[in-house]
Amino acid sequence: MSTLRILGIDPGLRITGFGIIDKTGQKLAYVTSGCVKSREHDPLPERLKTLIDGLAEVIAAYAPHEAAIEKVFVNVNPQSTLRLGEARGAAIAALVAAKLPVAEYTALQIKQAVVGHGKAAKEQVGHMVMRLLALPAEPSRDAADALACAICHAHGGTLGGLTTRGFRVKHGRLV
Repeated sequence: MSTLRILGIDPGLRITGFGIIDKTGQKLAYVTSGCVKSREHDPLPERLKTLIDGLAEVIAAYAPHEAAIEKVFVNVNPQSTLRLGEARGAAIAALVAAKLPVAEYTALQIKQAVVGHGKAAKEQVGHMVMRLLALPAEPSRDAADALACAICHAHGGTLGGLTTRGFRVKHGRLV
């Protein structure tokens, strides 16, 4: 039985979480997780370069087969939404440069796949990630969100908008 290594990304300009899991059959195994951090006072191009370089290091070190990234949500503050979109674009660029297939998921889809309902609190996501991957403690919030994204992909993810592993999206919900 072959193993699929999945890299999950929770994009952010200040902190981008990453999490890598292995899927063998229906079994999930934790590989690593962490965060790529940029310095708040650096110019935007430097911060994006830090993000791209950090993800490139993770990809080179762990050789994932596929990647999953959280989609941007519209924030109350348009400037924050724009900055998040820029960080997400840099993360996708790093994934594509490494020739990884990239799947995208909304926060609702990720929470539904990991917790069982799309309105789950961040704490519930972290707790379920810890349980699903048999971790001794909860990872940081950003790493937990990235691992949750990878778990979502493993449990029925899509590549290129095509359902490949069992879940379908209907009216914004996984069915």
